[in-house]
Amino acid sequence: MNFKLIATCAAGIESIVGNELKHLGYKVNVENGRVRFDGDVADIAKTNLWLRTADRIKIVVGEFTAKTFEELFQGVESLNWEDFLPLDAEFPVAGKSQKSTLHNVPSVQAITKKAIVTKMSTVYHRRTKLPETGALYPIEVAINKDKVLITLDTTGSSLFKRGYRVNKGGAPLKENMAAALVLLARWYPEMPFVDPVCGSGTIPIEAALIGCNIAPGLKRNFAFENWDWVDKDIVKQAREQAQAAIKKDVDLDISGYDIDGSMIEIAKENAVQAGVQDIVNFKQMAVKDFKTDRINGVIVANPPYGERLSDKEHVHQLYQQMGKLYQPLTSWSKYILTSDLQFEQFYGTKATKRRKLYNGSLRTDFFQYWGKKIRN
Repeated sequence: MNFKLIATCAAGIESIVGNELKHLGYKVNVENGRVRFDGDVADIAKTNLWLRTADRIKIVVGEFTAKTFEELFQGVESLNWEDFLPLDAEFPVAGKSQKSTLHNVPSVQAITKKAIVTKMSTVYHRRTKLPETGALYPIEVAINKDKVLITLDTTGSSLFKRGYRVNKGGAPLKENMAAALVLLARWYPEMPFVDPVCGSGTIPIEAALIGCNIAPGLKRNFAFENWDWVDKDIVKQAREQAQAAIKKDVDLDISGYDIDGSMIEIAKENAVQAGVQDIVNFKQMAVKDFKTDRINGVIVANPPYGERLSDKEHVHQLYQQMGKLYQPLTSWSKYILTSDLQFEQFYGTKATKRRKLYNGSLRTDFFQYWGKKIRN
């Protein structure tokens, strides 16, 4: 069975998710907050295992226009729910609505649920309440400008939950956003990689997973694996193929530093859980103490943003230290993520390029300083 699929993602990284899918062999259509593609159960397994920057993989159950609750009910009821939901399916309905006539989300959810129950009761010849004691089938109804999109979430917990982060710091970067920063930095495994403010180690760990070609979803399970119409052998084969694709003898130069020794211990613990403890060099070190004679490297940093007024002076001093320290490293490319739009002023140099990204709901900018590669 072939499905219309959607990979959802944070605003600003849609093109990265699209590129990931293209590299996996799919034809894509990039939209705001999502990328569309087609595939079967094997593709659902493959993309859940391999996509580093997406949030979820969803099946499109149906799309139609609705301006009244009756149109919504009829549209949902007309869909082939029997192809997706067994009699005992547990199917909670989430909802959202933007710029639409039907703007009351709780009512939209309730009508959608009622329509599915009506269709299921007819299909399975039930007069009593549906049991909902079986596997979880998370459904979402999303309405935008009166266009209704009904999806079934194959992922479950968001893809950023890799399963390796046993501990974290005060303001951790989500794993899929960390992976996006590494991919945006155009880092290749033969290049030195440094995160000078690594915190719990997420950015260097994601770089190591990329360098070793480790599928980010290997250490976790997904909602679709419990569905009765999913062939367990297909999922098993996808996991075996991902396991076999790991590069075990790759030589990587990846380092993570932080001034807080307790964070370095957490980073080391997370690296063990991710299986890259022998790949990443974690060490307690202040930004100002970094020295290197290596060339053609990449620095990716997510420093404190100084959101609180009391922190701003300290953070601005940190940006100044970075500027003085990194500017002589002309063959190195530097990438700094911050919500402080005055960053360039304190760093001392205008960025080669700026890219707007959202760290959760927080608007941030990715300041990019491209190095001039030295030929060996």
